Amino acid sequence: MKKDVPHIGLFIPCYIDQFYPNVAIATLELLEKLGCKVTYPLGQTCCGQPMSNAGFEADSEGTTSKFISDFAKFDYIVAPSGSCVLHVKEHSPKVDKLKKNQEHVQSNIYELSEFITDVLKVDSIKGSFPHKIGFHASCHGLRGLRLASDSERNEPPFNKTLQLMKDLEGLEVVELTRKDECCGFGGTFAVSEEAISVQMGKDRIADHVDKGVEIIVGGDMSCIMHMQGIATRDKDNVQLMHFAEILNQVIS
Repeated sequence: MKKDVPHIGLFIPCYIDQFYPNVAIATLELLEKLGCKVTYPLGQTCCGQPMSNAGFEADSEGTTSKFISDFAKFDYIVAPSGSCVLHVKEHSPKVDKLKKNQEHVQSNIYELSEFITDVLKVDSIKGSFPHKIGFHASCHGLRGLRLASDSERNEPPFNKTLQLMKDLEGLEVVELTRKDECCGFGGTFAVSEEAISVQMGKDRIADHVDKGVEIIVGGDMSCIMHMQGIATRDKDNVQLMHFAEILNQVIS
């Protein structure tokens, strides 16, 4: 291995591990195709976000300590989830006995599109994907990690994920009416406020379906899982995919 090839610790969130392993495989293969050395620590588990978000931050110190121990040895930690990355980076409890390693982990953990654009310096990926898509910008990645511009700020538009897809032949990206509106998942919000959560999801899907979108593309499988469930029950004629699946598919 060349010294300038980054050694990545691949972090796969719980719901991807349990329900969408194809996204984990696509992420691994994509990073390897882009020249990275990738290791998946077999002992990894939840980052602790569900407990912290539910108000039990103290109970997540154990998962935080384990996460640090599992990933501190890598140059970078990469995950196909802005939500989990933001938790580890900014919201996980401080572990004093692992302070130095925690600082390394928090400074070097990246969401997948962020890592490809900002660290690997890949401007776009060539290939063909002749489909009409709509992009769902998940809240944590959008407003926490700043993976794209949002409507609350007066700033030039940007989107790190769509930047990677801009040169795909045949791809049509639809401009949504409410391009950065929440899908309503919000973790435990979907349980405690089910009716509101479902209606928000219906509204988000309708914005895509009304514009003839074939595939709703996103970067967080939690949001995609929420919308997929609603779309399936309502028999909406739309597919949902993680962007890693598309980019991995188009690279031969």
